[in-house]
Amino acid sequence: MKYFVTVNGKAHEVEVVERLGKLHVRCDGKDMDVDYQEVDSLGQVALLAGGRSWGLSIEGDEHQVTAGIAGHLYAVEIEDERERAAHAAERESHKGGGTVKSVMPGVVVKLLVKEGDTVEKGQPLLILEAMKMQNEIAASSAGTVKALFVKEKEAVASGAKLVALAAN
Repeated sequence: MKYFVTVNGKAHEVEVVERLGKLHVRCDGKDMDVDYQEVDSLGQVALLAGGRSWGLSIEGDEHQVTAGIAGHLYAVEIEDERERAAHAAERESHKGGGTVKSVMPGVVVKLLVKEGDTVEKGQPLLILEAMKMQNEIAASSAGTVKALFVKEKEAVASGAKLVALAAN
């Protein structure tokens, strides 16, 4: 699984694969074998990587944590690929107008509008299934549906044009 991790404001791309009970981690393109043990249910972890060991204290949830290592605190924010794509779609929607594009590969499950329809900002335009999840793709701004570039049951790539909106 690929994660996008920010540690004290510095961004990293992290891939994690578990094989035969061991974690194989690639951080910013560098391979690492990592072993860890949960010490207790309170967020204490023993970590072994690169022949060195550390005791970690972890507090927070799956998206935002504070990790303490040897008296130093680190603010950590975590997004997986799906969350990153959803957040990118949200940021794109605030730009307003123009063409609504797919932020991830998937299959168009259902079109909720047709050409000529008037839509409000945030109104769902279609449902895109990606990574076994159905995602509503919403209008980035109020307007009129000028063109539909996709059909139901059509597979789309990341960045594919979905719907063109004309400002009202």
